[in-house]
Amino acid sequence: MSRADPDAQPLPLEVAAVWALFALVAVEIAFTYSRIPAHELYHVSGSGLEGGGSRVLVFLNFPVALAALAILVVIHGRLRGGLPWVAVVAGVLCAAVFWPGVVSQANLDAKPVNALAAAGVLLAVGLSVAVARAGGVSRLGRRRGDVARIAIAVVLLVGAAPWLAADLGFFLNGVPVLGSIFNTEKPFPDLYPFPPTVHHGHHHGIDGLLLVFTALLLSRLRPGRALTAYLALMFCYGLGNIANDFWLEQVWKRGWVSWQLPDVLEPRPTVAWAVILAAATVIWVTARRTA
Repeated sequence: MSRADPDAQPLPLEVAAVWALFALVAVEIAFTYSRIPAHELYHVSGSGLEGGGSRVLVFLNFPVALAALAILVVIHGRLRGGLPWVAVVAGVLCAAVFWPGVVSQANLDAKPVNALAAAGVLLAVGLSVAVARAGGVSRLGRRRGDVARIAIAVVLLVGAAPWLAADLGFFLNGVPVLGSIFNTEKPFPDLYPFPPTVHHGHHHGIDGLLLVFTALLLSRLRPGRALTAYLALMFCYGLGNIANDFWLEQVWKRGWVSWQLPDVLEPRPTVAWAVILAAATVIWVTARRTA
């Protein structure tokens, strides 16, 4: 994209990449939840276009609003005129996702309050477009730690194969190689009606993956202290959700162990959350010293 204003700062390509990832998953969710009956999905009641739109609206709250807050910090200094104040409004709207009950795993049907964070996300997208129109999009250069970022992303992407398939509404059973590694259809095929190991539709493991990818991409921009701390927490929180979902479906449901990794979806005064905060602190301190 050419630069309309030679004095304007470009939109980092990393920001565009984050938006592209979320847009791709949103399309997958809309497609899958529109064509698959609600009883084959997880904690939703609607079907058809209404069901697809409802689940996408919840997705825009969690996890997209969490990533949008970080993006708003990145682009705030690149905005002109009154747009920085629009970014503040977008941030306040996105922060609605933190309010208890706005998003609940027990009920993933959209509620009127979900429109707040979704509006904040749409404003953040519009502001990102405004930055790109004014200053173009930056090129992707090499950054310190890119090898580690790529290695982490590849490993997690392979482990997320069952959830990627579930987002599209199919199982990996029968798929060459992946079908022999991952169990996705039935934990005990002879004991129907046990539910599938990996239900169709969206999983919080994918939410965790998207948050980790967001943290990896935006960390390339040499963020300030506050944003570095937020990205470190996002990274560890995402890893916690990936580990919980993967362990539940690919280890515990196979009967290999009798215990589960703790659920960390909602912040609580637990040992698991203490580990997340400690790990995020270590990453934040290390990143600042390296910078």
